[in-house]
Amino acid sequence: MSRPYFDYIPNFEYVSRTKDGQNISDYTVVKNLFKRGNLRQDIFGDLTFFTKYKIVGDQRPDDVAYDVYGDQNYDWVVMLSNNIMNLETEWPWGEEAFNKYLIDKYGSYEKIYETKDYETTKITDSTGRTIVPAGLVVPQDFSVTFYDTGIQQTITRSGTFPVSNYEYENRINDAKRNIFLLKGIYLSVVVDDMEETMPYVPGSTQYVSDKLVRGENIRLYS
Repeated sequence: MSRPYFDYIPNFEYVSRTKDGQNISDYTVVKNLFKRGNLRQDIFGDLTFFTKYKIVGDQRPDDVAYDVYGDQNYDWVVMLSNNIMNLETEWPWGEEAFNKYLIDKYGSYEKIYETKDYETTKITDSTGRTIVPAGLVVPQDFSVTFYDTGIQQTITRSGTFPVSNYEYENRINDAKRNIFLLKGIYLSVVVDDMEETMPYVPGSTQYVSDKLVRGENIRLYS
């Protein structure tokens, strides 16, 4: 049976620093977020274990997990497959969040649609050879002079188009929609790895159990 990611994360007890924690034995239990899951390198570094996926609309990792694996609890597999640590900055925004980001960054709809850069269109010679590829950021009045072997003469060509702030930001956001997902037949392998590597092992004075370690309790008095 699948388990949410934080079920795998063991706990850590640290000395309570709240005003109510007056006794030497007062501890607060939290999840040990330093104990982060990872896909082992022989899997993560081999594309044959993965398949391409395009995030659609407002899909979140749990939506993708349900779509691909039939279980939203495998959202952590989606995240680890793409080494995503910060959902806010590394996952694509849905339409509402994207529009809010644009307004926060640019201040008004007018500025959102202002020209940010000029980019080249593809320029080729008469034989089809690429002289200038598309997508290079250049000045608005960019031109190139080259010798065209097909017509045996030197010619000058220009070709640029404006790119708005909206187009620029949308490209970045849209690029985040292309991710890789671990193939379903390997799910049991990474789940077994998580169950094996996340528990604590005996050997330190902090060890309490395979799911709990305790920080050293030192009280400082003024």
